[in-house]
Amino acid sequence: MTGDKGNKLARALPRTPSNDKLGTKAKLDSGSQKRIGDQLRAMYDELMQQPVPDRFRELLDQLDRKKEGSQ
Repeated sequence: MTGDKGNKLARALPRTPSNDKLGTKAKLDSGSQKRIGDQLRAMYDELMQQPVPDRFRELLDQLDRKKEGSQ
């Protein structure tokens, strides 16, 4: 069911040539950038305050040990 929805969306969107330079000149003013940043921080602040799950901490510790052993 999800695949069908994606296919319909892909067909509905117009194809743009890969050499289209429209996206390279688009810029946001500093006020818009600040507003987006503030909104993102507000959305993710609660998530960032949550503790890291034990399983993730174990995986990070394993990666650190592996990295120290390879140096």
